[in-house]
Amino acid sequence: MSPLWTPGETVCTRFVRNDNSVGGLHPLRVLEDDGEQLIGWLPKGTGIIASRLPDGREIREEPLENRFRAGRSQVHTTWHGTSTIRLISESHWSSVWWFFDAEQRFLSWYVNLEIPRGRTERTLDRVDGALDVHVSADRGWEWKDEDEADAAVEAGRITPEQLTRLRAEGERVIGLAESGVFPFDGAWCDFQPDPAWPRPGLDRVGQVAD
Repeated sequence: MSPLWTPGETVCTRFVRNDNSVGGLHPLRVLEDDGEQLIGWLPKGTGIIASRLPDGREIREEPLENRFRAGRSQVHTTWHGTSTIRLISESHWSSVWWFFDAEQRFLSWYVNLEIPRGRTERTLDRVDGALDVHVSADRGWEWKDEDEADAAVEAGRITPEQLTRLRAEGERVIGLAESGVFPFDGAWCDFQPDPAWPRPGLDRVGQVAD
């Protein structure tokens, strides 16, 4: 049976790969959870673990043809740019992110296409699918990183069958956006975090990188 978390707890999205190695770790404050679908909060400035090239460069600094063949290392850094709410469902090959600016104004949604790998005691494990969809505040949409998804398949990071299913999941979520139904119906767009909340921290979820 999947763990069920209560509002206020800290859990972690753990991005694993098909070979079971661990890439990124993103701590979330639980807002809602029913054991199958979690809604969590990751504010700007939260400490995370991210993947970098072995020499410390950002992954996208590597030429595309070698981007998914080069080695990886983990680095401690911070989530920057926007604060996010994340909707993560165990049965869906995606998570939906709400982006907010520094004044907590809603900006847009981002559909991170992912392969679910279940839950552990303190983590939600996912394989990043490279392919994504951006949905603007007026529910216009566009595919993102299609070239990276193709390169990931060529490098063996994801399989052609997985990419086919990830694309189908993107099309499913695009249909929700075009229809203006949850999660694209305005829910959570006016969210205001409790100012007394500390940022979620990796120290609160224990050893999750092993």
